[in-house]
Amino acid sequence: MTTDLKLELLRQMQRIRTVEETIAERYPQGKMRCPTHLSIGQEAVPAAVSVCLKPTDFAVSTHRGHAHYLAKGGDLNAMIAEIHGKVTGCSRGKGGSMHLIDRQVGFMGTSAIVGNSIPIGVGLALSAQLMGTNQVSCIFVGDGAVEEGVFYESVNFAVLRNLPVLFLCENNLYSVYSPLSVRQPPGRQIATMVSGLGAKVATGDGNQVMECYELIQCAVESIRSGLGPWFLEFFTYRWLEHCGHSLDNHLGYRSVQEFEAWKKRDPIASFEAKLLEQNPQLVTAIGTMKQEIQQDVLEAFAFAEQSPFPPQEEAYLGVYSD
Repeated sequence: MTTDLKLELLRQMQRIRTVEETIAERYPQGKMRCPTHLSIGQEAVPAAVSVCLKPTDFAVSTHRGHAHYLAKGGDLNAMIAEIHGKVTGCSRGKGGSMHLIDRQVGFMGTSAIVGNSIPIGVGLALSAQLMGTNQVSCIFVGDGAVEEGVFYESVNFAVLRNLPVLFLCENNLYSVYSPLSVRQPPGRQIATMVSGLGAKVATGDGNQVMECYELIQCAVESIRSGLGPWFLEFFTYRWLEHCGHSLDNHLGYRSVQEFEAWKKRDPIASFEAKLLEQNPQLVTAIGTMKQEIQQDVLEAFAFAEQSPFPPQEEAYLGVYSD
C-alpha cells in the first residue's frame, strides 16, 4: 500500500464529502428541486471502489448514488447540473439526484426504486461473460434491498451462471426510519444468509477505508479470474436524514447517543489522522488537496447555475429508446 494510494483514498472520500456537504448547505435555496438522498458518513466504501474497479467495469446503484457515481469516475459538473435540472446534466436534467448515469465510465445508472438496479447489474455481468470482456459488474445495494424478491432471484442467477458480479451492500442499519430489528429476524447476518445462496461472502467495517479496499480488491481479483460472484457487506452509518439535507434525530427512530457514537468513527477524520501520524509531512499535500477539491466543487455549482434548463420540446425525448 503506497502513500500515493492512501492519498487517493483520502482524496476520494474528501471529494465525496465536500460535494454532499455543499449540496446540503445549498439545498434550502430552492435551486435543487428534486429529492436528494445524501450519504455523508458512508464515504469509505465508494472511495475503495474507485481504486479497485477499472473504467471499463460496470456499476449500478441506488437512490443514494452520488458517491457511487463520483467514485466510478462520473462527471462532477454533469452530476450537479442534473440535480439542478439543467440540460447539461448527465440525464439532460430529466432524472435528478436519483437517476444518474455516465456510460463513458461504465456507470450504468441509479434508480429510485429499491432493488430495481440489481437485475440490470446481473444482466450487464451476463453480457460481459458472453462477450468475454473480463469486465466486473458492481451492484451497490443497501440493507433494505436484500428484502426485495428480485435480490434473491438475481443472486441465484449470478451463482448459477458463475457471473462476474460484485454485490456490494452498505448496511447503514436503517431502511428509511425502520431499523433492522423490525425488518429481519434477530440474529440474522445478511452476508451469512447470502452465503447460503452459493455466493462467496465477507463482511467488513464500512468506516475503515483500508479494510474496505483490501476486501474489495480481493473480491474483484477473484471475480476477474473467473471464480464467480461475491457479496460484501460493510457496516456503516448515514449522518443526515433519509431524504433531505438536515439532521433528523428529533424523530426518535434513532438515538442521539447512537448517532454521536457513529460520528466519532468518521471514516475521513480517522484515516487522515492515521496518515499524518505515520507521515507528518503530508500535512501540506493534504491541505492543498482539500483546497483543490473545494475549488472544483464551487466551479461545478457555478457551471450548474449558469447552464440552461432543457427546452420544452425535449420533454418527451429519450423517454423510450429510439
